[in-house]
Parts: sequence; C-alpha cells; structure tokens
Amino acid sequence: MEEIRIVAVDFDGTLCADIYPGIGAPNLPLIALLKRLKAEGCQLILWTCRCGELLGEAVEWCGKYHLYFDAVNENVAETLRKYGSDSRKIFADVYIDDRSCDGYRTFFNLEHMIRKRNFGETGLWKKKLVL
Repeated sequence: MEEIRIVAVDFDGTLCADIYPGIGAPNLPLIALLKRLKAEGCQLILWTCRCGELLGEAVEWCGKYHLYFDAVNENVAETLRKYGSDSRKIFADVYIDDRSCDGYRTFFNLEHMIRKRNFGETGLWKKKLVL
C-alpha cells in the first residue's frame, strides 16, 4: 500500500463552519490533525473554491491557527516535477471535504487510516519522504 504523503483539504464546511463568504468557527480537531501530519512529513494543500481576496482571508485565517500549506489551489512541487506539467485537478493521496461521499464518517477514521498506511505497527515512517 502506498503511504499518504499529500493531503488536500477544503476550507468552507471543512476547516471551518460554512458561512461563506464569511468564515465560521474553526474545526479544531481537524486543524490539530493536519498540523500533526505536517510535522510528520505530509504535504498539505488548501483546496477551495475561494479566490482573490476571500482566498487571502482564508489563508490568513489558517495562519492564525498555525496551519500552513505547501500549496494553495495548486499542486505541490513534487507533483509538478513528477508529471512535468500542472493540470486543473489537484493531485493528493487524500482529499478532505465536507461534500465528499463519505463526509464526516471518513474524517473520524482519517487519522487511523493515515497512521496505519504510513507508520505500520512500529510507529515509524516506512520510508523517508523525498521532496
């Protein structure tokens, strides 16, 4: 099984309550999970329909919670190098979005799934990330 190295996450309704164009209450458990994953080597992509000033507000809001992204609405550098071009579809190993088929059922199992695939029983990375 491939390890999960790139996680794309939606903003409205996922990282925060959906009161678009405003910004709702933070989803603190998800923010904490994403920060742990980033500290453990995962790359994070903010994947949202927001653009322009509203996108800037979302990125700034995330920064207030010390949540930082490797890319915003675009592929990470590793993907660009691998495929030699950029597509409209963002590549990730996992997509976290309130409008997904599994919705929040998937969210509650997400950390377990990532840890099982990336760490196995030892709690250590199976291989070092090459960025």
